[in-house]
Amino acid sequence: MNHQSDQYYIDKVLEGEVNAFSILVERYQSLVYTVVYRMVKNKEHAEEIAQDSFIKAFKSLKNYRGDSKFSTWLYTIAYRKSLDAIKSKNRVLTSELIEEIGEGDIALVSDALSYLQAKERKEMISNSILKLPEDEAVIVTLYYFEEKSVKEIVEIVDLTADNVKIKLYRSRKKLYSILKHHILPEISNKNGQAI
Repeated sequence: MNHQSDQYYIDKVLEGEVNAFSILVERYQSLVYTVVYRMVKNKEHAEEIAQDSFIKAFKSLKNYRGDSKFSTWLYTIAYRKSLDAIKSKNRVLTSELIEEIGEGDIALVSDALSYLQAKERKEMISNSILKLPEDEAVIVTLYYFEEKSVKEIVEIVDLTADNVKIKLYRSRKKLYSILKHHILPEISNKNGQAI
């Protein structure tokens, strides 16, 4: 695996070595796909939008000024492409009403998670994130899985830092509630008893 900086490959592409862009695609294709998929919630559609995002990034590379990380700039393109796709489908965004949960429930969910094996836990968390509204799913993904700072997320989703923090807080509570409804029945089925 090549360990040169993103800027090294950007410079190579701008100098005419267009194949250098493939290194950047390899570096970020999985992460871009994940961000897009969490918004559009359709594999084929997500693949298409992720590919379109890389095409737009390639065509716009000369406009990348380096004010933010390349990954942040790329995620911004993917995020906006996803929003455009959602709007173009005239999809009505609905948000499930999820009950408020207390701190005790959060501890209960954490304890229940420890019973699940790593693969099951990862799959369950990913599926639960898909149940969040698109904007919240992206923010959770960027913050916890891509380890982006609030400042970087602000640049990507074009919200204020306070709005991002509020959405993160609310999303965590919703995610715990979603997980509680999925994990507790599974644990009681495995153990043959109710929790």
